[in-house]
Amino acid sequence: MITPMGASNQSVAVVGGGVIGLSIAWRAARSGRRVRLFDPAIASGASWVAGGMLAPLSEGWPGEDALLDLGSASLDRWPDFGGELEKLTGSTLFTSHGSLTVALDSADAEDLRTIAEFVSGRGRDLRVLTRAEVRALEPSLGPRIRLGLLAPDEFAVDNRALVDALRTAAVDVGVEFVAEHVTDVAAVPADQVVVAAGSTASALLPDVPVRPVKGEILRLRTRPGVTPAPGRTVRGTVHGRPSYLVPRGDGIVVGATQYDAPDTQVTVAGVRDLIADAEELMPAIGEYELYEASAGLRPMSPDNLPLVGRVDERTVVAVGHGRNGILLTPVTADAVLAVLDGDELPEARCAAPGRFRRSPQTVPTPVR
Repeated sequence: MITPMGASNQSVAVVGGGVIGLSIAWRAARSGRRVRLFDPAIASGASWVAGGMLAPLSEGWPGEDALLDLGSASLDRWPDFGGELEKLTGSTLFTSHGSLTVALDSADAEDLRTIAEFVSGRGRDLRVLTRAEVRALEPSLGPRIRLGLLAPDEFAVDNRALVDALRTAAVDVGVEFVAEHVTDVAAVPADQVVVAAGSTASALLPDVPVRPVKGEILRLRTRPGVTPAPGRTVRGTVHGRPSYLVPRGDGIVVGATQYDAPDTQVTVAGVRDLIADAEELMPAIGEYELYEASAGLRPMSPDNLPLVGRVDERTVVAVGHGRNGILLTPVTADAVLAVLDGDELPEARCAAPGRFRRSPQTVPTPVR
């Protein structure tokens, strides 16, 4: 274990200005460290193109215990984490409380029952709803819905308001922003370097297995007289594609496609599928104004868990959060601060970056 110098004497460089990098920089500076954040375009990546769902429970699945536990640990931190940011900055971050996952066919309905049994068995509150109960709860949803799964403890946040709040909080505690693109971690002047560079992390640290996965979203704006948006996040699978509707103060975020592609161009096919699938969930969505279509690159790891921890005496990583960057922001910040203090966060052990290191191969003894 690395023994750190006192926090007040330690300089920290954070590489990457998405929600993960900003939250780490804020927390590190608040602890008394001298912090510089390197990014030529703060929040221009996946953090800006996100739905803002905090929904680890309704995505739980048997065998994915570590992902559920890590997501739950971060979900539990969100009320204090988000509440503190709102108090410090005057922002409004939370856009809805509760999420509803719906099934359009019998196979999806059976999956929802499986999720409910697995997650409820781990002490979390999930409730299976009948078709009538779903329609009573969210009357704007479509007639094809057969079953629902309500997670009252899940939230959604406005990702763009979150980025702005984190930047304001970081400035207030003395974080210095450097509009430079880092190409060599070894050349960054600091006692400790935290790489939070999202999908580009592997270019800086070749042994960190993170790949970019493209995701497109739509932002819809309400108009006078339109059917009101759902009061909570709504998710479902349509034609084998995951679809979600996340309420915002001025409309709805619709997402999201997923392609193994490194570009951020929005495709006609992507927009077509997003709209068609959203209409299956909420037929009146066509009344809304389509005012933005955008794409970002999710930083995916091989096992869908992030990589958070020390890779050498000077370098810490916080990457590979995939679709869960917003959700995992509080627990990641806590985990990195623990590492900088020479400790570890037990809840984040499953994200240790060393799990992908290859063991040295044993050379067989030659037969004589």
